[in-house]
Amino acid sequence: MNLRDLRYVCAVADHRHFGRAAEACHVSQPTLSGQIRKLEAYLGVDLFERSNRTVRPTPMGAEIAARARVLLQQAAEIERLAEAGRDPEAGALRLGMIATVAPALLPLCLSALRQRFPRLKPGFVEDLTDTLLRRLDDGVLDAAVLATAPPDAGLRELPLYSEPFLVAMPRNHPLGKAAQVKMSALEDVHLLLLTDGHCLRDQALEVCAAAVPPQQIDTSATSLETLVNLVGAGHGVTLVPALSARPSWEKDPGVICRPLDDASASRLVRLVYRAGFPRASLLEEIAACIRDAVPGTVTPAR
Repeated sequence: MNLRDLRYVCAVADHRHFGRAAEACHVSQPTLSGQIRKLEAYLGVDLFERSNRTVRPTPMGAEIAARARVLLQQAAEIERLAEAGRDPEAGALRLGMIATVAPALLPLCLSALRQRFPRLKPGFVEDLTDTLLRRLDDGVLDAAVLATAPPDAGLRELPLYSEPFLVAMPRNHPLGKAAQVKMSALEDVHLLLLTDGHCLRDQALEVCAAAVPPQQIDTSATSLETLVNLVGAGHGVTLVPALSARPSWEKDPGVICRPLDDASASRLVRLVYRAGFPRASLLEEIAACIRDAVPGTVTPAR
């Protein structure tokens, strides 16, 4: 039994067809079918039910296929680690990003990353902070771009940039007449925020807690795009990270942004990784590349 045979088993289990499985594995159907037969003889069990019309895993075959996928994943991880050891700037790198950073940051830095690291194959996952931290701890991710300090002593961080919060409001809102919005002026607004689980929600609450009465806060929006559309429709105001603000909002959905007069109303975006990660030097270079790519609306960490 070898990894090749396990790949064949998983392919047949996935495709439910020997011909398509063979095509996916880049071998002939007789070759794949023969190896499956040899494996079944070696194990002493049938892995698949066969008929003229269908192929389906037996209960034992389904269980073996599930375990084979784990082994294949671990084998791929070993190959990936070895590749990284030979050349830290080559191969796969799995990066997570929180949902309120990824849409704004990725278009800014992806070209620069590809130019600086042509042999690197980055993959990106967008999710909530807690999910990214869990995947980072499990080894599913190599690093994650977060806007909160890592809670685990086994994690390290590389500061990327400090990002001020802007007040997003309908185009004709009275607060938009001033170049800056005073914190005290927020006491009369209806504040729209994201639902629980988004770090932006917690950060906005921390910034506005002293100014906005709790009964004037609505935390029901599921995305930043939803928040902005609600603001444009006249349902209230919100806080948005500076990097996410778009000039096009003023035209559609009719939203303008103004800075707060409080310089502390900001958040630090950082690259978080495990303390023992063997390619930490690569992450330091990636962090420097991101700092160089961000615009003047934020302050790169130095």
